[in-house]
Amino acid sequence: MNNTMIIDGYRAVIQYDIDIEMFRGEFTGLNGGADFYADSVAKLREEGKISLRTFLDECHQRGIKPTKTYSGKFQVRLPEDLHKHAVDAATAKGQSLNQFVATAIEHELSA
Repeated sequence: MNNTMIIDGYRAVIQYDIDIEMFRGEFTGLNGGADFYADSVAKLREEGKISLRTFLDECHQRGIKPTKTYSGKFQVRLPEDLHKHAVDAATAKGQSLNQFVATAIEHELSA
């Protein structure tokens, strides 16, 4: 993923906010919000470290686990025709719909 930054082992999604002409980073997978802003990539990394440290310190003080846990299950709603075509495509590949969707997600994440 080309719009992500790893800071101290935590992943953040980076976007450019044209309205304020700054980069915005937001950590993913945390049990709360931790975002940060800067006008350059170097400063963004510095601000990210500060934001993350503040978040982790607050979690430690409150006795909160800082990261989310994932079950590996989620529900997807699709238009009926897309659902049918996905089942047909999965069957043609000898896969379950779950395997087909997982493969498609893996493909998109590696692109």
